[in-house]
Amino acid sequence: MPRALPAALTLMFLALWLSASYGVRYQLMEAGQWVGLCAGPGDHWQCQVRALLGLTIHFQVLAWSGIGLALVAQFAAGRAGWWLAVLALVFAIPALVLYTASIAVFAVVLAGLRLVR
Repeated sequence: MPRALPAALTLMFLALWLSASYGVRYQLMEAGQWVGLCAGPGDHWQCQVRALLGLTIHFQVLAWSGIGLALVAQFAAGRAGWWLAVLALVFAIPALVLYTASIAVFAVVLAGLRLVR
């Protein structure tokens, strides 16, 4: 297997993850249809997912998870540190898109530095 293949696959996965995060933001969190539907009484699973994601955003769970994993990845040796950095990016990229960019940017930078080390 060529040495660049895992890096290329990781970049493709992260690009897809970024586009999925934007899809969640614009199709679920900011779409007017869900704002109106979830304001009234009713049990739609989409409204429950939206409310749970709203709490996750409010408490900055994704951003702090990403920064915690990125910090641990800095001290982990070998492939474990590399995989922790990828996992940190999995948490930090949606945090960037979903309104917690001030903290998540540090997680992305730390995880990116660990990936290229």
